[in-house]
Amino acid sequence: DQDLRGSMAYAKALVQSKILTLEEGELMAAGLFQVRDEWNSDRFVEKPGDEDIHTANERRLTEIIGPVGGKLHTGRSRNDQVAMDTRLWTVEHERFILSEMAALLQAGAEHSEKHVDILMAGYTHLQPAQPIRYSHWCMSHMAPLIRDAQRLMELIPRANVCPLGSGALAGNAFGVDREFLATELGFEGGVTSNSLDAVCDRDFIVEFLQWSTLMHTHMSQFAEDVIITNLLRGVVIDDAYATGSSLMPQKKNPDALELIRGKAGIALGRATGFTATLKGLPRAYNKDLQEDKQLLFSAVDTARDCIAIMTGVLATMMPQEANLKNSLCPEMLATDLADYLVRKQGVPFRDTHHISGAAVRLAEEQNIPLDELTLEQLQSIDARFQADVMEVWDYEMSVERKNVIGGTSRSSVTKQIQDCMAFASKLNVTYGSK
Repeated sequence: DQDLRGSMAYAKALVQSKILTLEEGELMAAGLFQVRDEWNSDRFVEKPGDEDIHTANERRLTEIIGPVGGKLHTGRSRNDQVAMDTRLWTVEHERFILSEMAALLQAGAEHSEKHVDILMAGYTHLQPAQPIRYSHWCMSHMAPLIRDAQRLMELIPRANVCPLGSGALAGNAFGVDREFLATELGFEGGVTSNSLDAVCDRDFIVEFLQWSTLMHTHMSQFAEDVIITNLLRGVVIDDAYATGSSLMPQKKNPDALELIRGKAGIALGRATGFTATLKGLPRAYNKDLQEDKQLLFSAVDTARDCIAIMTGVLATMMPQEANLKNSLCPEMLATDLADYLVRKQGVPFRDTHHISGAAVRLAEEQNIPLDELTLEQLQSIDARFQADVMEVWDYEMSVERKNVIGGTSRSSVTKQIQDCMAFASKLNVTYGSK
């Protein structure tokens, strides 16, 4: 489709340049529409002499309209033609991906909104750290995906420039209006600035491959977190995204998430490999550049598949509130104990950190949970503890104290959810109809 769209626009430019008469231009347009209809209806017959899509389309055009078809390639090269086709295809699919990312972000935000009151353990180094909201954890994975969408939006203007009219390497000798071509084909960024660079520039593909590497890295991290939380019985993954064992009937393996996790390394290989291909190339077109298609097409397909799968996982995943609550332990409130003396007595945090650490050690020596230390035991560590210190042992109060932008309080998490929904809506409005 991209190749035929380019030919239709180029035929109009040739009419403007007086290479084609108006009648020849109309004949050529009708022939190109017939070729496109044959492709769309699976009636196009490829022949052994067709070297590529460009020659196949021109050959069939000439069969339909006669020798006038041979004028289409006047001043045009497959070098600028394939560069144009690839840019059109890439921009189109980057927009598809942004539309699909909108659905993923919306699913994540809706899931978080539905379960905003559930508390769970937050971890650092895979060790219990502080209590957080389950929705705060979910939104921590939406945040990098929002950045991924923003980065992809930034790639489009650099890809969306028109190389057509650059010829093989030295430009067009027939005075075609390149700005007309850009407008006609929807290249919002205008035209490329140098014909020699235009036919060999594949930066936009490298940028997409590098973008997909980072996006898959974030998806992999999310998948791993869900796998671990599922292992701890904190969430249940829907059967549609899990498989059983061929031997052990009790198994429910998170295969879909494992596959998403595995794609990150493949994505990195694509980006590294193609960049290495480009590094030794001299100016203008070289056949090495055709290696871009397989990598690009595969990267786009993989990104779209993974986004769709993760959207489904989020939409169907069920948090297990009781199990998540059971993952909380009083030791997670040791920092709250230290904060108590800061808040009530103005003690420097560095001192209260040591005081709270002493309380943790005492509880360990007594073989009791931290919240079972008596007021007298706490006061034996530091006399500034008062009776209301016992109110520290409240997980809900702990998360609510983090009432700052990006924090764990209900209002803070709700703001994150609302911002995510607003961004997803903006993406959907801008790219959803593309």
